[in-house]
Parts: sequence; C-alpha cells; structure tokens
Amino acid sequence: MPRLRHYVLGTTILLGVNHFSPGGRAWAQAARVADLPAADEQVIVTGTRDPHQTARSSVSPIQVVTAKQLAATGQSDIRDALIQLAPSMTRSDMNIGNSNMTDAISLRGLTPNQTLILVNGKRRHTTAVLSTFQGPQQGTSPVDIDLIPVSAVDHVEILQDGAAAQYGSDAIAGVVNIILKHDTHGLQAQAINGGYYAGDGFTSGESINWGTSLADRGFFDLNAEFKYMDHTSRDGIDNRTGVKDNFLLGNPRQMRETIGYNMGYHIMPGIELYSFSTFGHRDGESMQYFRPSTVMPSMYPYGFSPQITLGENDYSVTVGFRGTKFDWDWDVSTSYGGDSATIGMLNTENPSLIADFGSSPARFNKMMTLSNTQWTTDAGLRHAFHVPLLAAPLNFAIGAQYRYDSYHIGAGEFGAWYGAGPAADHGLSPQNASDSNRDVTAGYIDLSTQLLPKWQIDLAGRFEHYTDAGDTKTGKVSSRYDFNKYFSLRGTISNGFRAPTLAEENWSSLAVSPTGASGFLPVNSVAARELGSRPLKPERSTSFSAGFVLNPVRNLHITFDAYQITLKDRIMVGGVNSGLPAINALTAGGFGLPPGLIASAVKAQYFSNVANTRTRGMDITATYRTDVGRYGAIDWDLAVNFNETDILKINKDGTGKDLINAQTQGYITSYTPRNKLIFGGNWHMGKWDFTAHEIRYGRATSQLEYYLGPLAYSNTRFMRYVNSPRFQTNLMIAYQINPQWRVALGANNVGNEKQKKIPTAFRYIGTAMYDYDIQQIGFNGGYYYFQVNLKL
Repeated sequence: MPRLRHYVLGTTILLGVNHFSPGGRAWAQAARVADLPAADEQVIVTGTRDPHQTARSSVSPIQVVTAKQLAATGQSDIRDALIQLAPSMTRSDMNIGNSNMTDAISLRGLTPNQTLILVNGKRRHTTAVLSTFQGPQQGTSPVDIDLIPVSAVDHVEILQDGAAAQYGSDAIAGVVNIILKHDTHGLQAQAINGGYYAGDGFTSGESINWGTSLADRGFFDLNAEFKYMDHTSRDGIDNRTGVKDNFLLGNPRQMRETIGYNMGYHIMPGIELYSFSTFGHRDGESMQYFRPSTVMPSMYPYGFSPQITLGENDYSVTVGFRGTKFDWDWDVSTSYGGDSATIGMLNTENPSLIADFGSSPARFNKMMTLSNTQWTTDAGLRHAFHVPLLAAPLNFAIGAQYRYDSYHIGAGEFGAWYGAGPAADHGLSPQNASDSNRDVTAGYIDLSTQLLPKWQIDLAGRFEHYTDAGDTKTGKVSSRYDFNKYFSLRGTISNGFRAPTLAEENWSSLAVSPTGASGFLPVNSVAARELGSRPLKPERSTSFSAGFVLNPVRNLHITFDAYQITLKDRIMVGGVNSGLPAINALTAGGFGLPPGLIASAVKAQYFSNVANTRTRGMDITATYRTDVGRYGAIDWDLAVNFNETDILKINKDGTGKDLINAQTQGYITSYTPRNKLIFGGNWHMGKWDFTAHEIRYGRATSQLEYYLGPLAYSNTRFMRYVNSPRFQTNLMIAYQINPQWRVALGANNVGNEKQKKIPTAFRYIGTAMYDYDIQQIGFNGGYYYFQVNLKL
C-alpha cells in the first residue's frame, strides 16, 4: 500500500498540474547540445570575487554541475547525484543510529566537517544531529544538503581547493556552493519512483517548481518536494537464533518534505532586494539489532527489534540588499538558520523501570532533543580600479562578518534515562543536558588582477575571532598563466583552520548493543578528564595545489591538479577506553548500563585533537563533444581522483597513551578508496537521450574488530582486510514525448555489484556481512527507476 499510495500521489500531482494550467508554456524542443554553452563556460561566483570569471578560466579547480546533469543520475537527492558526478566526493554508506539519516558529503578523503557548504554564496547552518557510530564520519555534525530541495537547484559549483581565507572556518578540503534557480518562468514538475533489485527500498520523489517575473523588475521562484524511502536490509543469519531476524544493515525508512523560495526585486535603480529560504521536515525510523526472547520474555516473547525514531525540522532564511553606488558594488545581508531534532525509540523496553515500577512503555517519544542555530550578518564592498601598470582592472573587495552560533542538548523523558535506559539507546538525563553558544567576528580583504595579459593572480586574507577558540589569521595566493589558448598553468598556496563545533565540545550520549555499549563524554567533563582528555584546539591546515589546463583540439578540454593538505591537531573521537575504566567513567558521567554486557565491549570516549595528517592526491578531468551529424551529438566526460592520507604524528592523552588505535588510524588513512574514476557520456539524438557512465571505486582497507576467539572485542588488535575495487554501471534512456512531457527509464549499478563480504569471525553476531564503515560502492546493490517530467 505505501508504494501504491506514493506512486498515485506523484502521478496525480503531474496530471493535476497539466489539467489546471491555463494553456501551459511550451517546453522548447530539446536543444542540440552543440548550441549550448558547456558547464565550465558559465560565470562562477565561488572562490573568486571577479564578476567575469568562468570555471574554465579560473585560477583554482572548480567543477560546475548543472541541474540537467543532476537529473540524469536518476537520483532525487543532491548528495547521491553529486557522488555519481564528482570523483573527489565521497559519502558514508551507513551509520547505525540516529545519525544515518543525515545526508552529508566529503571532499578529498577528509570528513564532512572539513567541507564548507554555501547556498547562493552564503554559509549554510549544520545539522543538530551528531554522528555517533564508529567510522570515518564519526563525530561529524555537517550540513545536511538533502534538506535543500533539489528542484530548487540551478547548478552546483565545487571548489576543490582550500578557501578558509575567503570563507572562514571549515573550508579546508573545499567548498560546495549550491546556486538556486533565479530566472525560471513557468512551471516544472517531476516524479521519480524506483527500488532496489532485491525488492526493497522503494523510493518515491515528487517535486514542483514555479517561477515568474515580478513586473520586469525581478523574479520569484517557488519549489516544493516530497520524498519517501523505505528500509533496505542486507543482513546475514543471526548466529544466536540461526535465522535472519536483523534488518539493520541498510537504509533507514524516512519521509521528507521540503519547500523553499528564491527571489530578487529591484526596488529602485541601483538597489536590489533579494531573499531565499528553505524549510524541511523529516520523519525517520532506523532499525537496531534484534534482541532475542530471553531479554524481556514478559513483553516480547518472540524477541524484538528496537527502532530509533527521528523527527527533524530544518529552516533557513536570508534577506539582503545589494547594488552599485559610485562604481562600488555593495552587499549587505543577514541569514538565520537552524536545525532541531527529537530522537525517540519504539519496540523497546527499559528493564530498570520493570524492576523498580513493574512495567515499562514500549515506546519513548523523547530520548533527547537537539537543536542548533546560526545567525550570520555580512557586509561587503567591491570595486574595480584601473591601474595603468596592470593588464586588467584590479578587483578589490573588503568585508566583515558577524556570526552567532548556539547549540542545545536537551534531556529526554524520565523513563528514557532512568537506570539502564531502553534497549539500543540510552536517553539523556538532565545531568547530560547543556546549552552553549559563541560569537564569531571576521574581516577579509581580496585582490585579483592580471599582472600581465596572460598572468592572473588572486590574493586573499582573513582574520577571525571566536569567543571559545581564539583568534586566527588565514591567507591564500592563487595564480594562473595562459601560455596560449591551448595550455595554462595554475597553482595555489593557502592556510586554513576549523574551529571545534559546539557539538564536539559538549556532546554526551550512550548507545547500547546486545553485548556492549559505547558512550561519549563531554571533553571538558570531570569523567573525561579522568580518562586523560584535554580542551579542544582548532584544526589548522596548510595547502598546496598545482596543475594545468589543456585544450589541445577543438571541443577537448583537460584539467590536471595535484594537491597536498597538511592538517594539524585533527579533531576526531579519541581516548577510547574499554572495560572497567570505561564503565566507571560512564557511571560518573550519569549513564546507567544494563546487566549482562561483556565488560571488554563497553567503551567510553571523547573528542580530542588526535593527530597530524597529510593528504596528497590529484584530480583529472576531460570533456569532449562529438558531432555525429543527423544522429545528434555525444558529450563525453572523464573524471579521476587519486587520494592518499598519511598520519604524521599521533597525539597522546593526559596519561601518556596514544589517542587513537589502529582502527581509528584506518578511518583516517584507508577507509576511503585510493582512487575513483567516472567515465561515460550523453548521446542526444532528436527526442532521445542516452546516458551511460561507468564508475570504478578503488581499493579501500578495513581494520576489522574481532567478535570470535581470544581477541574478541579487543580495542588494540584488529585484522587488516582489503576491499577490492568495484565497478558500477549507470544507464538511462529518456524520450521527449511532446513539448510538455518527458519520460526516462534508468538503472544505477546495473550489474548489482556490492562491496566484498567480510570473514565470519568479524561479523557482529553473524549478521553484519559487510564493513559498513567503508566509503566505497556500498552493499545495497542495483537500483532501477522511472522518471516523468512536465514543463508548462
């Protein structure tokens, strides 16, 4: 019934729009690609304050992804579409618990915390939900980009270079700038329905976008989306029961609604009012490990599978004015955004309530509440000075920024934190609750020009003051020399930083498995200090990149960029303790533990500046257009990323022990594929479009925990396991029925490839057949979809 209901909903939206539209605005016949500008010939706004810069002529590597390219992936999420198009971009396949519904992206093998997300050039707020489960993204609370409607996106600019001197904290690996539609006229609607080869994970996404001009003085663009995604399960046989009774290894079930607008209006000559906003709501359920009938026979005589629930609201609004006065461009804006989440639990019980009060609810609506807000105000000026000795005007920009951040961790209901807490997750008590905030002030200066007709140079500097992390100064120098129209060299030197998030400084939680528990202690708490914690320092980076741009023949464009990112005092989960010290620390931190746990499987940890690292790699891209006459045109594309991270130094805690073990070292160095290749093309022939891409994910290496034998649950001994390369084939065929209607049928991962299964001794309770921490091809397998588009 859910499948039928959502499919009918999407179809009804499209048919209803077509029926009630007054005549409809014709969707022009598909233009020949040869007549359209290439994506990298668009004027860009990311990484430069030059109003005439394009991606192809930029001093830094920038990839532009258009809305058409996003749609051709068959994905109804920005994140999953970008992963198929950008080789340096990765995502986590799964995080068990409340964080596996946060959709985040990473660049160049670093974490989502080290990639800055902008919307229309303005800093986007982060999620309130921190990723607590082990893996490369543990401890991150990044921007959830899928709470931005994909139907609102005009294009995405991916700056693959350090840019903290231009944008501030977090822009270490790069910047992803999501540009919203701003010149739409008429109405567009889309419905996508699909599912996995295994017969689960039914997905339905519907969107609508409407734009109009405002009396020829501006525009208004409105969009709305709905998405439903069902559970997937790739679990094995539970060695406790001999049957498949776990449904944890896969996607969560979630339902998401988003709405947004983008507008601009010239209120008088030389002054424009602009504003954009998004609001998103998500309801989700994440399966947890099965508990057999022996755990609570009075309530669950056949056993039970707890589910973590999430109710989340995400919002953002920006209002600003910009214009020109005396040849100076000026821009003043303020942005307010935030995210609030209520974590609950169903199909569970609290044994302490049963022991002390005789009964326990099966559902806890509030295990904890989380919220964060970000209020940012920007003011900037820009002017082009004509300097006689320079080959082009000197673009001068100066500006200031004020930001107020807040973070709230709220206690759950009484039964959620009383005693041992519910199975699978322990609620937060008033002792664990906290409120924190900080002020950030910043100023920047930016210069760009051409010293010689073929020599560009960009300079940027920024000063920031954090009330909790102190002062920082960052700078950037970029240059490009065009030897001729065929060959150019470019390079960048910069330094950057990332301030600890308020979540990293204050997080407290406890997750419980059938055999053990894993708890987080606030880094400045007494319990954490007894384990050796120290106050967090900002991460600091130094980046170098160098490359070339090659246009050897007509329609062939090639780029090559090598890079190095040295990161000092990298913040991750560290100071992992197990056994009795962990049990004592968690008890002192206000957590109760259920009986029957394996002592060595109980862990306590905190955030720390764990290590200094160095990331080296290269990005290669190539595009070529083939005109095949009356058979249309083919756009070919190739993109490759090679990436390797080494640990230069491991820091020690206050007791003299290394802050990270071999497994966490692996999260840093080997859980992301060493390389990723994307090759394919799009063939346009009249009303037909054929898209084919092959993605090769390189080798990734796990450090697996033992669950059987004498090394079971060891915190120091792990088994090195190589996940061999995997290939994914994506195909789509589309047909333009008439000027209004377009349909498409496609499949991602046609060969139903999955990552390599791990040996039996490393499968938790026998059911976890894959290492879900590896950021490779994943384990859900092939996915097929049907897409309908309407434009009026």
